Amino acid sequence: MKSRYRICNWSEYNAALEARGSLTVWIDEGVLSAWKNKQKTGKRGASNTYSDLAIE
Repeated sequence: MKSRYRICNWSEYNAALEARGSLTVWIDEGVLSAWKNKQKTGKRGASNTYSDLAIE
């Protein structure tokens, strides 16, 4: 028979469940400045073109 795991500290358990879905992303400043689209098409509703660095 399988042994059962019983949770004793519900506040820690709930905090761990919330933290399980978090994601930290570090982006270099050089990459961030090259990421932004600086070219304007002049047309309304035109899609942006992003650098290859942003897509990687």
